[in-house]
Amino acid sequence: MKKVVILSTLIGLFVISCGGKEEAPSTSSSTDTEQTAPKLDAPEVSAASDDPMQNKGIGPVKHLEIPDTIDEEMAAAGKVIYEAKCTACHKPTEKFIGPAPKGLLDRRSPEWAMNMILNPEEMTAKDPIARQLLMEFNGAPMANQNLTEEEARQVLEYIRTIE
Repeated sequence: MKKVVILSTLIGLFVISCGGKEEAPSTSSSTDTEQTAPKLDAPEVSAASDDPMQNKGIGPVKHLEIPDTIDEEMAAAGKVIYEAKCTACHKPTEKFIGPAPKGLLDRRSPEWAMNMILNPEEMTAKDPIARQLLMEFNGAPMANQNLTEEEARQVLEYIRTIE
């Protein structure tokens, strides 16, 4: 019986501490309240990134030429990597924990895609598009799979085959 009383008391305290407490209206300016807690707001998009196809992202890939024809051997190697490391969060043609990769190169530059694969931590911290995606997908950051540039390029080639 004593355990039940103690447990009930602890649960009650927990519920009270988690409950929504009403705050009195503040007379302080909005800058005072903004300093108290960090927020994950939509980033301000600079003029350089207004066109997502011109945004190269942040990372090692500065320029990448994508040929018109798909390299089937590279895409096959990329599919193996994608299935092993990416499917926990990405479904090929629909939103899941992360965005669907189908049509990625219609929405983003190849450099941006490669840098997101290779450098997701810095991308979500500094790139306006990556930050917006982080917010859109409930703050679930992309995991760094520690791929080489060659492996990332293979994954990108596989993504080109997704219909």
